[in-house]
Amino acid sequence: QLQLVESGGGLVQPGGSLRLSCVASGFTLNSYAIAWFRQAPGKERKAVSCISSSGGTTNYADSVKGRFTISRDNARNTVYLQMNSLKPEDTAVYYCASRITTNRAMCPYYGMNYWGKGTLVTVSS
Repeated sequence: QLQLVESGGGLVQPGGSLRLSCVASGFTLNSYAIAWFRQAPGKERKAVSCISSSGGTTNYADSVKGRFTISRDNARNTVYLQMNSLKPEDTAVYYCASRITTNRAMCPYYGMNYWGKGTLVTVSS
């Protein structure tokens, strides 16, 4: 079964850190760009960050730039989202999604092939 599984969410105080993981099973991530999205309660899902299949291109939403870092370990079939200096407004369900790309520098937020079920991040004191 082809799927993505997120983990690493939880409750953290403002200013704290979490590292989310997105693991692929049933397929290898080498040819896939990966994006992270989040959906806060009562709000639309929004793009957070993406990384190209080569790892050479990354992109961040303005709201997380300088605080979040996306990376990938193709040997582990895993993409990470390191989240530092967390704020209450970062509270959301975080999803990873993949898109196969022939352009290894492409970092898309659309046309995703597979989605995970999400992991909840709660930032609260």
